Amino acid sequence: MKKIAVIYWSQTGNTAQMAEAVAAGAKEAGADVHLTEVSGISAQEAAAYDALALGCPAMGAEVLEEAEFEPFFTELEPHLQGKPLLLFGSYGWGDGQWMRDWQERCEKASAALVGSQGVMACGAPGAEETAQCKTLGAALAQ
Repeated sequence: MKKIAVIYWSQTGNTAQMAEAVAAGAKEAGADVHLTEVSGISAQEAAAYDALALGCPAMGAEVLEEAEFEPFFTELEPHLQGKPLLLFGSYGWGDGQWMRDWQERCEKASAALVGSQGVMACGAPGAEETAQCKTLGAALAQ
C-alpha cells in the first residue's frame, strides 16, 4: 500500500476542497493517505512518503504562497528526484503562470509528475476540477 501525503495551503478554502478530492481519489484507489495543511508537516517528514500531492493557490504576482508554502517547497525540492508528484491549486487572476513555473521547478528536480499539468481551478473548484483531482489522486496511488 502506497503512503501518500496530500499537503496544501489554502486561504479561502478552494485549494483545501481540491486537497480533499485528491485524498478521496487516492484512498479509493487503496492508498494510505495523510491529508495536512503545510503548517502540519516538515519537508523532511514529507520526503519520507512514497508519493506527494502538493496544493497551493496563486498569490501576488502568480507565485506560491510566500510565508509558509514557498519555504517548505524550497526545502523539499532536493528530495523530489523520482518521487511521484501531483500539483494542484486555485487562482483568481492571471493565466496559470504560477502553476507552469511550479511544474518547471519540479521537472528540474526530476520529480515524476502525475498528469500532463497540475490541476487548476479559477476560484472554487467545480465538478470538472474536482473530478480531475480525484482521478489524479487515484493515479498517484498506482
